[in-house]
Amino acid sequence: MTAEKNTMDNNDQPVVLSVEHVSKTFRLPTEQASGLKQAFLNWTKGIKGYREQQVLRDIDFQVHQGDFFGIVGRNGSGKSTLLKIISGIYKPERGKVTVSGKLVPFIELGVGFNPELTGRENVYLNGALLGFSHDEIDAMYDDIVAFAELEEFMDQKLKNYSSGMQVRLAFSVAIKAQGDILVLDEVLAVGDEAFQRKCDAFFKEVQQNPKKTVILVTHDMGSVKKYCNKAILIRDGEIVVSGDKDQVASQYTLDNLQAPDASEDAHSEDTFPVGLNATIPYLRVIAQSSLESRNDEPFLFDVEYECTEDIEHFIAVTLLDVKRGGIVYDTGSQTHPQSGRGKRTLHFEMPIDMLNSGLFRIYVNIRVRDEEHPDKTDMIAFTNNSNCCVFSIDDPNHESYALLNESVMNMNLLSIDEEEL
Repeated sequence: MTAEKNTMDNNDQPVVLSVEHVSKTFRLPTEQASGLKQAFLNWTKGIKGYREQQVLRDIDFQVHQGDFFGIVGRNGSGKSTLLKIISGIYKPERGKVTVSGKLVPFIELGVGFNPELTGRENVYLNGALLGFSHDEIDAMYDDIVAFAELEEFMDQKLKNYSSGMQVRLAFSVAIKAQGDILVLDEVLAVGDEAFQRKCDAFFKEVQQNPKKTVILVTHDMGSVKKYCNKAILIRDGEIVVSGDKDQVASQYTLDNLQAPDASEDAHSEDTFPVGLNATIPYLRVIAQSSLESRNDEPFLFDVEYECTEDIEHFIAVTLLDVKRGGIVYDTGSQTHPQSGRGKRTLHFEMPIDMLNSGLFRIYVNIRVRDEEHPDKTDMIAFTNNSNCCVFSIDDPNHESYALLNESVMNMNLLSIDEEEL
């Protein structure tokens, strides 16, 4: 069974993890009572001494046998709390988690390792913490040591290992443990380059194994697209995208790129957001097309701005390739001339059929003609990361490695000169 087939057929496989309407709330202390009297006074004033923070809200999904399931979200979204509930470390206030099979959680590297014990002893200790018997660890031991490439060091104390050796051993215990469901939290980029290649080969094997299930929490969208066949995106404790890994990865990246920067947005009567000023106090790029677009239709967007002075000015637009880097297109510094004060909205249409899948950012700057050099312009305002526009192109018919697709760019072989040796 190929990895591609595995990703398509898993919905017919049995459910090995069911998360049903799970919610979780933490109590955060706000005012501590120094004694019984203070506690009583707080009680009479209605001061609880804590506030409730709801971390997860009605989380509901299923993982089938053979899935490589991704859980992604920005820091503070609740994904690590969800992982600990799945692993049995936390209990939810509402809802339930049902696991079918042996679940092996790997939430932090080296948790449960004792530096005063040998590598061999730590393998058995960590295996026992994961719920395996001595005989089960015996059966797994050789594979764990071989994968970590630490055969010569297993009888040395762990405190004498380098940090890289400890990482390799901890990771090897987790992924070579013969569990049915492997739960990983931000641990794919461990070890040196050679060890990462070995891990990559292992995960490709797992992809093709219909009986192995992996749940991966990560910030690396490359790993999501490379390994996962399904994924969910959690935002503020709720699932906002579920199922399609590419859609989840694209939305996660957009969430990060469009997250407001307080330093750029903050302004008062005397200050303006980065890039703006008293002459141009407002400037924003607003998408009219979907932020997750295909390249078979033009991308539509508006440029809204306000000019408070009666001046001649130009609207310059730049398209930036976020992932591959570099400027894709620029309208030039003397395009779309405008004049006078007032609020305006300019409507743009941009063909994107020549572009491969990727992430793109539209910047706008406003320019005025240089009085001493009429053929040049000076920039008087520009969009920052908060008021620009970021969108993705997702087209499965084209590769995403290069910027331009084969419909507009080709290299034709003209001839070959050969010499006999």
